[in-house]
Amino acid sequence: MPATSGPAGNGRPAETARRIEELGRIILAYSEVTERLEKSHDQLTQTVESLSKELGEKNRQLERKNRLAALGEMAAGLAHEIRNPLGGIQLYASILARDLSDRPDSLQVVQKISGGVKRLESLVGQVLQFTREIVANPRPMDLAAVVAQAVEFAGKTLEERNVVCRARGPASLSVAGDSLLLGQAVLNLVLNAAEAAEGGEVFVEYGKPTAGSEATQFRIEVRDTGPGIDPEILDRIFNPFFTTKESGTGLGLAIVHRIVEAHEGTIVASNQEGGGARFEVRV
Repeated sequence: MPATSGPAGNGRPAETARRIEELGRIILAYSEVTERLEKSHDQLTQTVESLSKELGEKNRQLERKNRLAALGEMAAGLAHEIRNPLGGIQLYASILARDLSDRPDSLQVVQKISGGVKRLESLVGQVLQFTREIVANPRPMDLAAVVAQAVEFAGKTLEERNVVCRARGPASLSVAGDSLLLGQAVLNLVLNAAEAAEGGEVFVEYGKPTAGSEATQFRIEVRDTGPGIDPEILDRIFNPFFTTKESGTGLGLAIVHRIVEAHEGTIVASNQEGGGARFEVRV
């Protein structure tokens, strides 16, 4: 009868236990690897979603830039064509005004014509300013001084509209930028906010970029207590010639957008939860 006991037979349960233990370690290691893969997959998914969103935004910006370039070229041609006859109309209006100096009623009509021509000439000048290439000349500058000067220049409009403007930020903030262009951008934003917040308040805040911001140097935020921006037109307010004002040209915010782009920055418009519009410049 064959032997079934002895060292070989006694070793089988131990071998089985060893293999079970090894299998357990393999399963545990597999679980850990699976968990790490799942975490990596979630992180990759978030990264892909973020990159896709960023790519979509960059594509929209590129599309808008190309569209504005074509529009600017056309507008420049039209502006030059309009400016020539305007000069002739203004000349003949001045001659007619001189001849009608003794006829007040007729002279008043001629003066209205002359005033309309001057307004058109101003509009043509703004169109030509918009169509010119805006090139920033970055140099060391104090952003606090630029903001303070822009608010000072807006003083007359703020007073006429009974608007209080409050600026907040560091006493001095050294950045690299074109002080003239950035000053113009801040001034336009403050004037725009003052018109919207008649009888209310305008807030200008500036400082270093916040965590996770697209900005690398600074941020400027202009808010007002006005009615805010109609959500239906929010994505069009930076388009040239788009305006909701009877006397507006629709070029103020468009020029601001181009100045920010010239500094390789972005500007975002939104509505505040408590009411009023908010513009944030990130450079």
